[in-house]
Amino acid sequence: MKGATGFTVIKNGKLVDGTGNSPVERGAVVIENDRILYVGPEAGIPPVPKEAQIIDAKGGTILPGLVEAHFHATYFNVSALDELDIKYPVEYVTLLAANNAKLLLECGYTSARSGGCLFNIDVWLKKAIESDIAPGPRLAASGREICGVGGLMDWNPDFRKIGMEGLILLVNGPNEARAAVRKLVKDGVEWIKTYPTGDAAAPDTNDHHTLCMTFEEMHAVVDMAHNHGLKVTGHCRANEGIKNALRAGYDTIEHATFMDDEAIELLLIRNTPVVSALYFEQATLELGRGYGMTQQILDGHQETLDGGIESAKKIIQAGGRMGIGGDFGFAWNPHGNYARELTYFVRQVGLDPVVALKCATKTGAEIMGREKDFGTLETGKLADILVVDGDVIADIAILENRNRFVAVLQGGIIKAGQLSKPH
Repeated sequence: MKGATGFTVIKNGKLVDGTGNSPVERGAVVIENDRILYVGPEAGIPPVPKEAQIIDAKGGTILPGLVEAHFHATYFNVSALDELDIKYPVEYVTLLAANNAKLLLECGYTSARSGGCLFNIDVWLKKAIESDIAPGPRLAASGREICGVGGLMDWNPDFRKIGMEGLILLVNGPNEARAAVRKLVKDGVEWIKTYPTGDAAAPDTNDHHTLCMTFEEMHAVVDMAHNHGLKVTGHCRANEGIKNALRAGYDTIEHATFMDDEAIELLLIRNTPVVSALYFEQATLELGRGYGMTQQILDGHQETLDGGIESAKKIIQAGGRMGIGGDFGFAWNPHGNYARELTYFVRQVGLDPVVALKCATKTGAEIMGREKDFGTLETGKLADILVVDGDVIADIAILENRNRFVAVLQGGIIKAGQLSKPH
């Protein structure tokens, strides 16, 4: 991915650096080529060439580019679980994924970690983005996911004689789990996504308190993945599944819905980040009935939301790490609404806006393993920066409106926002 050349000065805005520090009321950032040269008060801007590009933040906010920590590039207007696998042919899904990646960048998310992707499209999407063939976030790919036979993602009946070829690698036992990881290593992924537990979305298969993978299968996945330098995450709602994932050495936990004190203690000891994805549950409760969801399913999602909020509060209060991301791409939770997750955490969970932005920037970069490159506004880091017309700390929901974006910079280049539009 090419970076900018020359100097850029961003000033006249509240500076939120993503570290959790208090904002600088009149801050500035100086960029040299694709890296940050200076961050701090506007009064301390060092000398720059007279031809330097100047970006006026209009009294708004200067912050790091956001990190979407649970991105499904190939989900598009999904209205039922069985549409996740083979709703469209791979050629069309590839085009949809490229469009979703472009939209994510336009929404201020300069980086993302995939949470699973049909046909390993995210592996190739990452290559296209890095080669400047297609616009999109700096991407960590995960490709197809791993689930135990009969688990949450194994819904096709055997008599149909079709598997889950696009989305899932089904395993039965540790040896098959190792083989699945080896296949994904060969495919070129960076993350291994698994399904250790069930979900309220499929109560007839296994609800959110059900385990879908054995500890031995999970440990085999981690052992093989770590041997190849890959990281492992898992869809973990059930308390025992969360503890199994932590004991097996998972690198992040997705959802972490129902956690007892022992699970919290294990999480803190291992300093494992969590991505709760709570807004998806809220959107499901508000709109799910219109997509044919029964009261049983909606009740399950209400329990999931209540448990997820309680666990998220415990994690935050205990000093645990949390990334921000969600299952966007469903019909009731479409792509483009990414920042609603941030708004939800501030307004409903009670997270301080500065802390929420740290979760959505610094912790997201840590989850991706790239905290030395981006995630905070610090000297020497890549100039992935979001400039917003408005006070994001006073009203976090401003981030939901990309028309308020003055500029989205990636490596110092303006990729979206008002300044990217022709005049």
